[in-house]
Amino acid sequence: MFDSLTDKLTGVFRRLAGKGRLTESNIQEGLREVRVALLEADVNLIVVKDFIRKVTEKAVGEDVIKAVAPSQQIVKIVYDEMVELMGPVDNAIPRAPNGPTIVMMAGLQGSGKTTTCAKLAKLFMKRGAKPLLVAADIQRPAAIEQLKTLGAQLEIPVHAETGGRPPMICRRGVEEAVKTGRDLVILDTAGRLHIDEALMAEVKEVADVTKPHQILLVVDSMTGQDAVTSAKQFNEKLPLTGVVLTKLDGDTRGGAALSIKAVTGKPIKFVGIGEKIDDLSEFFPDRMAQRILGMGDVISLVEKAQDAMDQDTARRFASKMQGGGLDLQDFLDQIQQMKKMGPIGKIMEMIPGVGQIMGGKDEQVEDEFSRMTAIIQSMTVDERRHPEILDGSRRKRISRGSGRTLPEINNLLKQFKEMRKMMKGFNPLKIQKMMGKMRPPR
Repeated sequence: MFDSLTDKLTGVFRRLAGKGRLTESNIQEGLREVRVALLEADVNLIVVKDFIRKVTEKAVGEDVIKAVAPSQQIVKIVYDEMVELMGPVDNAIPRAPNGPTIVMMAGLQGSGKTTTCAKLAKLFMKRGAKPLLVAADIQRPAAIEQLKTLGAQLEIPVHAETGGRPPMICRRGVEEAVKTGRDLVILDTAGRLHIDEALMAEVKEVADVTKPHQILLVVDSMTGQDAVTSAKQFNEKLPLTGVVLTKLDGDTRGGAALSIKAVTGKPIKFVGIGEKIDDLSEFFPDRMAQRILGMGDVISLVEKAQDAMDQDTARRFASKMQGGGLDLQDFLDQIQQMKKMGPIGKIMEMIPGVGQIMGGKDEQVEDEFSRMTAIIQSMTVDERRHPEILDGSRRKRISRGSGRTLPEINNLLKQFKEMRKMMKGFNPLKIQKMMGKMRPPR
């Protein structure tokens, strides 16, 4: 996620840290590089100008230049402004006081709208909702069959009709939900390859007929500024309440995530981070900013751990990460647990520092982890628990036993040391807060 932007921004901050003493001149130089990185990531030009202006105003003051760690102060300023740019947090879908809550999904063809309808239904079904899906995208006949298939997989009823007009299909879908006691209705409306009068007239009529409590726009984040442009056009015609960004697991540059709230004024409520039906998450600006800046996303990682581990294991996992106390055996054990949470590449990038250390596609990360596993498994228990005892002769023995080179072993130990240091610097209050909210084992 945002690998290119993350690499460029962390490179800028690394160079600033290497200056030793920061001046207004080299801060300005660094921020020019940040500006270029954001533009290359397809962030809206007006958004970039305003963002750099705000960061500059705070970064060139004497308080920063004279700070104990000025480069870290600048990272914090950039982080705070990113959170402000994408925030505030607004991912709630309030329940309707009477009757079912109606959520209308809109968007262009190819944005992942139909799949997102099913993902959203699954997300709220976990919270006790009884959803009904309505297949009203008659422009793409395959969308109806797709929604039926997804509904069958999730054991969620789907209201679909042969023929008919989408507004009436949606109205009858809501009526069916009332009759059958369903408390959440998700309307999958039609899309087009581009915005036109016919599309907007249809979705506006659906909204007029069904009076949805939420109108969510689904946009493909991989299209960058095209996603922002279409969101702006939809927002001018429909009373949108929020945006769902899809395909964030792809080769996304970051422009849509960093621009869409500023351009439309509408919050990003959910993000699609994979093809599986569980790959839809609530959007948190602070977590996204952390990931963009290479800080990881420990809170989301702990939440995933709750679903894959029992409560005690998850607590130990959070506690170890919070204190930076992982040793190589813990590291190996936790990675085995992480495999239960999803593709290892996506999980590893949530750990502070690891996304940069092990950057690359899932397959590359899997290969890298296999090499690391071979090295760690060639160590004694004492060596895994106390990596500081690994002198030259021990490393040579491990090299022979694992079939890996001495430089690979040295590199692993260096990376592990850096990773543990970065995890130790993570704000423990957030972890403690999350640990306090952990659900009991199911």
